[in-house]
Amino acid sequence: MSADKHKPVLVVGLGRFGGAVARRLSSMGSEVLGVDSDPQLVQRYAEDLTKVVEADCTNGEVLRQLGVADFDTAVVGIGTDIEASVLTVLALAEMGISNIWAKASNANHARILERIGATHVVFPEERMGERVAHLLNERLLDFIAFDDEFAIARLRAPEPIHGLPLVISACREKYKVTVVGVKRTGEAFIYAVPDTIIFPDDELVVSGRISDLEHFSAI
Repeated sequence: MSADKHKPVLVVGLGRFGGAVARRLSSMGSEVLGVDSDPQLVQRYAEDLTKVVEADCTNGEVLRQLGVADFDTAVVGIGTDIEASVLTVLALAEMGISNIWAKASNANHARILERIGATHVVFPEERMGERVAHLLNERLLDFIAFDDEFAIARLRAPEPIHGLPLVISACREKYKVTVVGVKRTGEAFIYAVPDTIIFPDDELVVSGRISDLEHFSAI
C-alpha cells in the first residue's frame, strides 16, 4: 500500500487485518484515524494510533462528522459483515475518497466492492493460505506471489548450482528463473551478477513463475 506519511489514512474496522494495517502505518510515520463500532477494539488501539473513534461508518452523516472528506486514502478492514463492508465502501466512494483499499471475503464480495468504488481489493486470508502452503514444503524460506502467477522467493541454493558462477549454471536458460541476490551467513545481501559463485549454504532471492520456482527449489 502506498501512503504518503504526511497525509492521514483512515482505517475502518480494527480486526486482525485492519488493526495490523493501522499499526504498521502508524509505526511508519503516517497519521492514522482508526474507526470501529466495537468499543473494546477502540480501547485496544487508543494508544497506538493518532486517533481512534467508536462509530458506524456505514452512515454517511457519521463519516462527514468525522471529517472523512479530508482523507485521500481509506482502508476498509471489514470482512465478515459483507453488508457493512459494502455500505462503508459505498459511503466512502460517494464522499470522493480516491484511494480505497478493501478486504474481501470471497470473489463475489470482491466484485461488488470493485463496482461500487473500491480501487484495491485484497484477500488476506487466501494470500496467507497460499503462502503457508508453499512454505510447508520446507524448500522455500519465504514466498511472495503476484496476480499473474509470478512470484519472488527466498530459498536455499539447490545442489546442482553449488560452486558455479551464475553465468555457467545458467539458471534463467535451464530453469526459467532469475537469481536476484545472494545472502551468506554473516555477510550483507549482495545483488547477483553473472560471475557470482553460489556456495552450499547460500540463500537465494529468486524470481519467476510459481511453477518454475517450485521446480528450481526441488532440483
